[in-house]
Amino acid sequence: MEGPGIALNQLHSARKGSLRNNVIHLGYWLLVTGFFIFDKRYLIYKASMPYFVACVTVRISLLMVVAYLNLQYFLPKYLLKKKYGAYCLAVLLSVIGYLAAQSLFDFYLYGYVIGPMPTSRLMAALSYNFFTTLWYLGVMLAIKLSLDWYGQQLIIQKITVENQRISLEKLNAEIEFLRAQVNPHFLFNILNNLYALTLKKSELAPDVVLKLSDMMEYMLYDSTDEKVSLEKEVNYLNNYISLERLRFSETAAIQLNINAELSGHEIAPLLLLPLVENAFKHGMSKQTEDNWLTVDIELVGSTLTVIIENAKPPAITKENRGGIGLNNLKKRLLLLYPDRHQLELNEKSNVFLAKLVLKL
Repeated sequence: MEGPGIALNQLHSARKGSLRNNVIHLGYWLLVTGFFIFDKRYLIYKASMPYFVACVTVRISLLMVVAYLNLQYFLPKYLLKKKYGAYCLAVLLSVIGYLAAQSLFDFYLYGYVIGPMPTSRLMAALSYNFFTTLWYLGVMLAIKLSLDWYGQQLIIQKITVENQRISLEKLNAEIEFLRAQVNPHFLFNILNNLYALTLKKSELAPDVVLKLSDMMEYMLYDSTDEKVSLEKEVNYLNNYISLERLRFSETAAIQLNINAELSGHEIAPLLLLPLVENAFKHGMSKQTEDNWLTVDIELVGSTLTVIIENAKPPAITKENRGGIGLNNLKKRLLLLYPDRHQLELNEKSNVFLAKLVLKL
């Protein structure tokens, strides 16, 4: 059921569209009237001002009758129903009716008021009235179809925006769900590692607690914003990689290379993590020997490039290549950065590669 706000917006849009159409029609007829006043101004001297006014009024009135008979009746009844023959016949009959009425007035005005009208002059007037009437009808039809097309485009645009809003709300709900989980497996592993470090009275324990605290703060608070600073997003990614290192042996080569001045740029939150998280979950954790992962971040102007490469496990299935995180990322990129992103996921014999190019 539509709320009162939506109904009022629709009523306002309908009134606004109707007013716009009325103004366009009024402007058109003022132009046509101005043309006839200029064209028939000689009647002021050859007949008189009343006949001049009558001539312009009759011609404009008859044109309006034919034009709106076409727009309001013939167009919806015949043309829009693809009855082209019936439509052409109806328009032709209306023009003939216009010619008959206009010719009677012209015959009286030019034949009796101004003077005798030669037969050749009468035929020229009929021909002129016929073709100019068709021209004015064509212009009115073009205006009508253009206004209808414009109105349809506005409706399509509103529907598209509304669908995008609904899709984005759905994606945000999925993000909230993912955020609420706080990746329990990751958290469980970190807490286990932290417990082992405290037993050993390792100097690394406080740093692990600090990094985990920063990650939780970012995930629970900062990531709820529409945009966050790129510096915070990359710092969150750095903390994640640092904590993940604790799970792997010292022989695992895990590198994060940042070639960018991050300050002064913003990005949608949690866009970079799914790619790196996927590399750890489906690459590093499945690999037993020669385990490595490299993350390269580069920023040139406002173009951010993130490349993640990791060792490919010897046995991998399509089901293990990604999950809800990557699917969610693809949908968010389409909505948040349309025509401003490029995501590539490539698989070689022994390497997985993910590349994200983003126009911030």
